[in-house]
Amino acid sequence: MRFLADMGISPQTVAFLRDLGHAALHLHEQGLDRLPDSVILKKARDESRILLTHDLDFGELIAASGATLPSTVVFRLRNMRPEKVNYYLQRIIIQHQAALEQGAIISVTEGQIRVRLLPI
Repeated sequence: MRFLADMGISPQTVAFLRDLGHAALHLHEQGLDRLPDSVILKKARDESRILLTHDLDFGELIAASGATLPSTVVFRLRNMRPEKVNYYLQRIIIQHQAALEQGAIISVTEGQIRVRLLPI
């Protein structure tokens, strides 16, 4: 799978995904730290990447647009340490691969993973 990590996601999570064999990029690696949200979404869509973020704005932008891609995983964890994010991300990849490929917004909170298929 192909992933794009927003600034709030640790580079350690990108390394974790790469270790699992996924094509993962972090915005910071490309010098895109200040890219507007709409451009980040376009980049993810154009590159067929799943967006990883903790910013609720992305889910709202996708829902308002009626788009079917990019899939977006929104982490709303109190503890955003990489090992915690990685734990949930691995579960999502295993349990919700079809939804990610089809187009979905997946919200992650402590103990809960919520999947909403796109368009919303």
